[in-house]
Amino acid sequence: MIGRRHRRLAAAVAAAAWLLSGGAQAGAQSEEQLAPSVAAGLQRAIADHPVPPDYVDRADLQPWLAEMAPRLPARIADARDRRELLATIHYEAQRAGLDPQLVLAVMQVESGFKKFAVSTADARGYMQVMPFWVRQIGKPDQNLFNLRTNLRYGCTILRHYLDRESGDLYRALGRYNGSLGRPEYPSAVVAAMHRWQYAAAPAAARTAATVSAR
Repeated sequence: MIGRRHRRLAAAVAAAAWLLSGGAQAGAQSEEQLAPSVAAGLQRAIADHPVPPDYVDRADLQPWLAEMAPRLPARIADARDRRELLATIHYEAQRAGLDPQLVLAVMQVESGFKKFAVSTADARGYMQVMPFWVRQIGKPDQNLFNLRTNLRYGCTILRHYLDRESGDLYRALGRYNGSLGRPEYPSAVVAAMHRWQYAAAPAAARTAATVSAR
């Protein structure tokens, strides 16, 4: 119990330190010229494959949903909305080859789970996606305030940066947030992951996630 309280306190302190150091500027990525092959790969990655209608009812997903739902902010009060949000997070994270707990941590630090959050740099939605990504790899009618669209872009972009940084989570997070070289944001996200740690996750997976975050 003491260890858990300590981890939650560390997450809160790290997140607060990030906000005080300029975290309200979250999502200030610089638009980069993508190689045609990279752009094509990202376009394929965000291609529309909606969450299967029965995904939220999958038997193997129920323990995870039950454990994560009470940790969501009180502003997401409706039980059905919580399940839909969590199921979409889980599906999009798995689809991109990411740990759902990492995606939850990014959302906590980036937007505080505010669907319509907009940063001073114009990053939008749950995962604070910059609009230039829609111009580069998407379609003009895609709305970054849409739950699935925002998570599809956010997870795809984070996966792209992880691949670019050869799995270095700290550098990938720095690129995602537009703060590469500064420790505050990656530290806040990694600390927040402790809040979202899934007790039923295999020990080997938890160890691998910790090692990759160093």
